[in-house]
Amino acid sequence: MTTFQVPDVGQQTAGPQGATAPPRTNGEPTPAPPITVVVKRRVLGASSRLGLLDGIRDSKWRQRRLLILCYHSVSIDDEHEWSGTYSMSPAVLESRFRMLRDGGYNVLSLDEAIRRLYEHTLPPRSVALTFDDGMFDFRARALPLLKQFGFPATVYLTTFYSEYQKPIFGLFCSYVLWRARTRMPQPDTRPILGRESAWDLSTDAGRRRAHREIMDFAFQQQLSLPERVALAERLTDLLGDDYEALRAKRILTVMTPAEAAEIARAGVDVQLHTHRHRTPNDRSLFQREITDNRKRIDPIRDGVARHFCYPSGVYRPEFLPWLREAGVQTATTCDPGLASSKTEPLLLPRLVDTSNLSALDVEGWMSGMSAFFMPRKARAHVQAADA
Repeated sequence: MTTFQVPDVGQQTAGPQGATAPPRTNGEPTPAPPITVVVKRRVLGASSRLGLLDGIRDSKWRQRRLLILCYHSVSIDDEHEWSGTYSMSPAVLESRFRMLRDGGYNVLSLDEAIRRLYEHTLPPRSVALTFDDGMFDFRARALPLLKQFGFPATVYLTTFYSEYQKPIFGLFCSYVLWRARTRMPQPDTRPILGRESAWDLSTDAGRRRAHREIMDFAFQQQLSLPERVALAERLTDLLGDDYEALRAKRILTVMTPAEAAEIARAGVDVQLHTHRHRTPNDRSLFQREITDNRKRIDPIRDGVARHFCYPSGVYRPEFLPWLREAGVQTATTCDPGLASSKTEPLLLPRLVDTSNLSALDVEGWMSGMSAFFMPRKARAHVQAADA
């Protein structure tokens, strides 16, 4: 049985077989941000007006650091309305790229950026762009924008679902539950669970409960992948939606091997993200994930894949020597921060950019000022750089 984990930015709830809670949706009014976020934004706003952000952006301190930006899905349809933490609209992504261009940032390929980071030769305002999972929407939505702005990018490709061309089960179920929030908020659950359950799809909490019950059911019944696909089809039909129409749009579906080869020929750096989007705690199974992933990636790229991204941002200390044994040179996390030459190469921080971040939030990270707001836990793996 293959599972697919994705980050729920800011919060991740593990379930059976590593299944995670669906990304937080925004079908309801957005709650007020925590006071810490409000204070941070006020400080950033004042700093921007006073020119402090520009000063930090152009400082020697910032020049010795690399900001790696992380993106996931770029919506084909309404996915960004379903989950602002997983999907971003093309318009918002374009606005981020415009910020990079207008701010005079040097957008480097990941490989060049990391090499120059440790050689102490980074140009000012260095940034690298990464996209996790390798969804079809990268080719359809992100790649044209990258070409428009002339930016290089890395795609961390998980390859099992590249070969198995169906929507990702857990994500897709969450998505269709959200789409039914007004059409059918209290469906009959017996065709799905074999029993009655009081689902309320009109609320975020109700949809998360329904999603959890579906994932629990699939695990308890030990459903094979084809059986999960059939369950997703039944759920979609039950909720009055059109499974085939959604599948035809390639929503929440990974690129095919041919499409991955196509983006590689277009200059996108395709790198490692495990085969089954999981990181087993067993050494042999962990290294099998790298081996199986590399067998499918190396033939479509120029040279051996040496860069890795932890699925769902989950890592453990024992993974580092296992990655080194597998010939992996760098690995990126989902921990916010800027990398310095003293950062462990297998624990590189990244800013996971989402629709929930304001332009000011992102500007704070691009300039480097937001690094000073990091909680101790988030920067535990980043050694202090020279002042």
